[in-house]
Amino acid sequence: MIIDGKALGERIKEETTSRVRGLAEDGVCVALDAIMVGDPAAGAIYARSQRRRCEEVGIEYRLHRLEATASADDIRSLIRKLNEDRSVTGILLNMPLPEELDTPAMQYCIDPYKDVEGVNPSNIGLLFYGSPIIAPCTALAVMEILSEAGVEPRGLDAVVVGQGAIAGRPVSLFLLQKMATVTCCHIATKDLYTHTRRADVLIVAVGKPGLIRGEHVKPGAVVIDVGINRVVDEQGERRIVGDVLFDEVKEVAKVITPVPGGVGPVTVAILLRSAAEAAAEQLATPRRLN
Repeated sequence: MIIDGKALGERIKEETTSRVRGLAEDGVCVALDAIMVGDPAAGAIYARSQRRRCEEVGIEYRLHRLEATASADDIRSLIRKLNEDRSVTGILLNMPLPEELDTPAMQYCIDPYKDVEGVNPSNIGLLFYGSPIIAPCTALAVMEILSEAGVEPRGLDAVVVGQGAIAGRPVSLFLLQKMATVTCCHIATKDLYTHTRRADVLIVAVGKPGLIRGEHVKPGAVVIDVGINRVVDEQGERRIVGDVLFDEVKEVAKVITPVPGGVGPVTVAILLRSAAEAAAEQLATPRRLN
């Protein structure tokens, strides 16, 4: 079974459109305010894509541009202003920031109730207890895909390769909460493939193309590829591939996600859903954690 992330993402977007419409009927305008520092070409393209996707579901999108020379205090000042503005229901800090800036420190300034990416420490910490206000979108996308595939994690051996803050670690916590037996692999793991070969559920989020081959996967496993890598193939063409060698692993796995077209579209849809949920949460809970 190859998961169609585009189709799943579209269904989530349809549900979000209905949610946004319902909030509007209650007098709440869902608004996502994005911050872009400098004008990197990739960032500008991403911002245009954000605007288009927000418009598709009825979310108001506003982009705030700061010069590449903006200081940490400049960014904090803008985030504080957006935190205090009741017309702003979601805040997104576009990446990458200039190298000299401390990216996590900037993200930590975002009100956890407006943190649509779920990167504020309050949300990450509450995830440990199974009750984040907003959880990281990529991790939510992985869990959504497992549900779509009809996979119940309880009692399964789950191996998560990669322990990044937006995917690997939060996914590991989600799986633990679902009563899977979870092994967390990372750069210091010895003999990685002894772990991957016994996994009922294998989630790979490293950023290393072709890391997982067919021989490294248990027959009948569920394989979710979170990796996004830009490579040049033998014909000199640029392509996007995952961390899993898809053509080999699809012959072994029971369920697999392609790259592109797997986790990515679902993550985008989850971001929009989180923006709507953030607005609803603010309507129901006026308090703030920071």
